[in-house]
Amino acid sequence: MRSGLFALLLLAGATLPGSAIVAKPAAPAAASAQDAAFEALGKRFLDEMARLRPTYATYLGDHRFDAEVDDLSAAGRGREVAALKRTQAALARIDRSKLSRENQVDAALLANELAYQLWTIETLKPHEWDPQGANESVSGGLYLLAARDFAPWPQRLRAAIARMEKTPQLFQQMRASLVPARVPEVFAKTVAQQNSGVLQIAEGMLAPHKGELSAADQKRFDAALATLKTAVADQQKWLDTVLVPQAKGDFRLGANLYDQKLRFALVTDLTRPEIKARALKAKADARAEMYAIARTVLAGKPNAPALPASPTPAQQQKAIEAALELTYAKHPARGGVIAEATKTLQQATAFVRAKNLITVPDTPVQIIEMPKFRQGVAVAYCDSPGPFEKQLGTFFAVSPIPEDWSDAQAESFLREYNDYMIHDLSVHEAMPGHYLQIAHANEYPSMLRAVLASGPFIEGWAVYAEGMMADQGYLNGDPLFKLTVLKMRLRSITNTLLDIGIHTEGMTEAQAMELMMQGAFQQEREAAGKWTRARLSSTQLLSYFVGYSEHLELRAAAEKREGAAFDLKRYNDAVLAHGSPPVRYVRALMLDEAIH
Repeated sequence: MRSGLFALLLLAGATLPGSAIVAKPAAPAAASAQDAAFEALGKRFLDEMARLRPTYATYLGDHRFDAEVDDLSAAGRGREVAALKRTQAALARIDRSKLSRENQVDAALLANELAYQLWTIETLKPHEWDPQGANESVSGGLYLLAARDFAPWPQRLRAAIARMEKTPQLFQQMRASLVPARVPEVFAKTVAQQNSGVLQIAEGMLAPHKGELSAADQKRFDAALATLKTAVADQQKWLDTVLVPQAKGDFRLGANLYDQKLRFALVTDLTRPEIKARALKAKADARAEMYAIARTVLAGKPNAPALPASPTPAQQQKAIEAALELTYAKHPARGGVIAEATKTLQQATAFVRAKNLITVPDTPVQIIEMPKFRQGVAVAYCDSPGPFEKQLGTFFAVSPIPEDWSDAQAESFLREYNDYMIHDLSVHEAMPGHYLQIAHANEYPSMLRAVLASGPFIEGWAVYAEGMMADQGYLNGDPLFKLTVLKMRLRSITNTLLDIGIHTEGMTEAQAMELMMQGAFQQEREAAGKWTRARLSSTQLLSYFVGYSEHLELRAAAEKREGAAFDLKRYNDAVLAHGSPPVRYVRALMLDEAIH
């Protein structure tokens, strides 16, 4: 997955010679007065959001407010609402029909974002029942200063000192805003487990460099660290004795709120029933493809199950399970997942270059162990640099196997994250998935579009990248890799059914586990983790399947228009040349369709 950090929170197109696909933004024509007004508005919006959300500004690479912290109080939310409404009113005064096509896209994105943020603060009200955002403000605010070398250590440490000194007020604001009885138990327990992770950042990432400070600043660092430790201990006591015992809220969002959030988060005209219907069909299609591969890899093997041309559901299930057992047999040791991911990333990069599938960026990518304060939600994520510091590297974070897991639990995890799956994970998270796509996106000139990036475009591209690598013969066309890609595609489809089922249909844990383990062939540890993740979030799990479906439809339309002249590298570069807006807008820009 693309890092979910803070998720809770211009020009005409040029046509390639001999091509009907609009590839990338052209040199600007004379800007209209409306274009100038809109671009000025976009800059004011970004500046105001950076001032109101200093931690988010640091994430974006805007370091003017690194010594400040977010205001999680009611007054802070009030200031944010006022700023959003001012921007909304200013946008309404702009005649979008007179904007360039690229600016029409950005205006549509801004309008959606303003409405989404206002709806979140005033209607969804996560500050009352979801402690994850506040927890990220504390831990993420320090991690971002420690992880990236955007400035000399003394400058970053002084900002970190200021944030550590202000941590007690963040915790106080968080506690004042939350209504413990409305907080779901799974939210409370997850944050209670993550709370101490901020000390690992302060002591393990920041403190080793305090010797680069002046003597006075070293003394201030020690005092700030002591303040942080006391604040974290006090917060842990409150989490353990107040929040967790009193947390009785419902983790299910409910159909009404879910449907509203879906339209904002996915920027789609598809309804929930339409998405579910598509997912059910895609699930059947993926299983049929998996069965076809199973017949190939199991043919002639001793003790192979029945492999008829037209299987019963039970025969299909047994055959696919037997074929997947061949992938599970090859996996790293308990402590070897990160080393294996490093190796597979190198192989995937070499393959993409050799096949000339897409332009490969030269910015660095580093595989790291996932920080503790982010563990417990996803197995891996891609953490790319913000658009204001795109020259810095990307982190491909992998979660270690928890120390308290039994050998049986670890084996369940490693069967799921076997050698083939780690190859696929490296493709999805890095090459040519998230890392490559976001590196391309960071080259697009509109900062507004970069900030308002579309989750379905980003996640959908990564799923598309998995299929492309299999289609192009990665790992010498090994059918077991193709089977693994289909299993991962089935996981993205199941994510959709799981999210809809949990939040709108009352799906139980037993039903969810059966859907994942029987329906999508997931191991128990993977399914258990996804059950937790699905309760901690909503609509994000739809972005994989919805985005992938939109990418497939776009490619099919481009292939139809291009005919024999279709070139895969030219197409892929063209798709990524417009940043990361919703696929519907990339399609409109590439195929010269109406923007709406």
